[in-house]
Amino acid sequence: MGALAGKVALVTGASRGIGRGIARRLARDGALVAVHYGARKEAAQDVVEEIGKAGGQAFAVGSLLGVEGDVATLYEAFGAGMADRGEEPVLDILVNNAGTSGSGRIGAASPENFDLLFAVNVKAPLFLVQHGLTLMRDDGRIVNISSAAARKSFPDSVIYSMTKGALETLTLAVAKEVAGRGITVNSVVPGFVETDMNARRRETPEAAAALAAQSVFGRIGQPADIADVVAFLASDDARWVTGQSIDASGGTAL
Repeated sequence: MGALAGKVALVTGASRGIGRGIARRLARDGALVAVHYGARKEAAQDVVEEIGKAGGQAFAVGSLLGVEGDVATLYEAFGAGMADRGEEPVLDILVNNAGTSGSGRIGAASPENFDLLFAVNVKAPLFLVQHGLTLMRDDGRIVNISSAAARKSFPDSVIYSMTKGALETLTLAVAKEVAGRGITVNSVVPGFVETDMNARRRETPEAAAALAAQSVFGRIGQPADIADVVAFLASDDARWVTGQSIDASGGTAL
């Protein structure tokens, strides 16, 4: 029996990268995992199959975030997936991992890009939490995936950095409000991680070396590095940790 046996987790943006790593780790610890995807249905199904082959339980949930009705569509799919398994649509762990980037420097900022990034990175998590709390059992867990860009100067992506700062503010506000139910709310703060989102920054050996040098360990982070921290926060071992932003950046820019 794993530490999360009997728990139900929803991980957004779980078809690839950090989200995929989180989904696999939570399933390994015994949770039934709803693997959310936006447009990559086949990739999400691959994750579900990987989890099943490893002895875990998972199902895919599709909903494109950042558009009208995104949260309602996601939770309808979640409820349908639970019903298919003969289960009520209850939730124990919500991981807001899905996000988009690519805003550029201040001179390149546009209202359209601002609206898109805030819709996906801030508005969607806010209302996913709002609705999720109506399904979440007491002593639940909410984990928001932030970024070191919210704490370090990162002029290359100013709007993205702003969205992650807002996500950490959401963490603080909700943590205090739901504490009476034993629910904890925390953020995890990665640095550079080897995912598709950062692929263009690793296009040459020199560029990859420069990213690795950001960490005191001299390497780029892996999805499992972040997933392991999320697994701790999702477990009962983290029952006394809430309203915190846990740095998982490998000592970036110390």
